[in-house]
Amino acid sequence: MSDLDAELQDPSTFGDSDAPPADEKPYKIIFDASACFGAGKCAEVAKNWEMDIKSGMAKPRSYYIGEDDLDENVRAAEVCPANKGAGCIYVIDRRTDEEVAPDPHGDGTFSLER
Repeated sequence: MSDLDAELQDPSTFGDSDAPPADEKPYKIIFDASACFGAGKCAEVAKNWEMDIKSGMAKPRSYYIGEDDLDENVRAAEVCPANKGAGCIYVIDRRTDEEVAPDPHGDGTFSLER
């Protein structure tokens, strides 16, 4: 595995360097926009997700969320039909680097296919 591959597998490397402190917003949304085809299921179940009229795709209002927004964003990841049903929304616990959703392997490993 190359250094680049190792870096890509660590979800903590995604995102802005000016992210809020993890104790304030412990969860991060990783959105694979290239896999989104605009079904809008995420926007139906979560107020953090909206449909962009120009692109026809969904987008999160915030990439960093607290405990109070966790359940709806997990649901958005679970209902996303993109990527052959595996979705394109990933919820990561910034404190542990574990994938909370969709977590298809059931072990918290980051499941974004590259």
